[in-house]
Amino acid sequence: MLLLALDTSTPTVVAGLVELPAGPGEPRELATRRLPGGRQHGELLMPAVLAVCEQAGRSLAELDALVCGTGPGPFTGLRVGMVTAAALGDALGVPVYGVCSLDGIAATAATAGTGEPLLVVTDARRREVYWAAYDADGHRVAGPNVDTPVALAELIDDLRPTAATGAAAAELGLPVLDIAAPTPVGLVAVAAPELRAGTPPEPLTPQYLRRPDAVAATSRKRATA
Repeated sequence: MLLLALDTSTPTVVAGLVELPAGPGEPRELATRRLPGGRQHGELLMPAVLAVCEQAGRSLAELDALVCGTGPGPFTGLRVGMVTAAALGDALGVPVYGVCSLDGIAATAATAGTGEPLLVVTDARRREVYWAAYDADGHRVAGPNVDTPVALAELIDDLRPTAATGAAAAELGLPVLDIAAPTPVGLVAVAAPELRAGTPPEPLTPQYLRRPDAVAATSRKRATA
């Protein structure tokens, strides 16, 4: 099964082609791009998609499905990946599976063989972080949520992680794993049970976890004094 995996929930733009065996076996990376995107997700994502297709010698028309990180993440960056995935899925007539991006980071850590309770923490801006906690088997046990680093630090004794990962992990006083964004293989690993079973995907829904800054006007502004 040939899959395109995308994520724009963090400052890193992630795109990759992954092969998933129909039976037992781990996802295999064919080509990947992980680019420091800052706030240029829209400019970088589709060139990265075309680059991984060229590198792997495969075409978009060969895809069986797409996997896309649904956050949590800042509104502007996150919607770039999700809109791109939805548009490609519609154009190619293939399903799009959304997965929690923090789960993708945890799965990436699991493939690195960490095997320990983990706290995944990414930057939510406004002096806040997105986070989720995972047991030693990589199953999510809390979150995703958004909090200040101080509020999250107060939960660590209850969550009992032995390490943290993600771009905002260094503030928590735990050993840090250098995994700031999910890999394509990590994203596909999260969706693998549904992909292998042929389960229709749920609607692609972003996880913003908080209200947008923009607020709709409730009254018309006066043009004259």
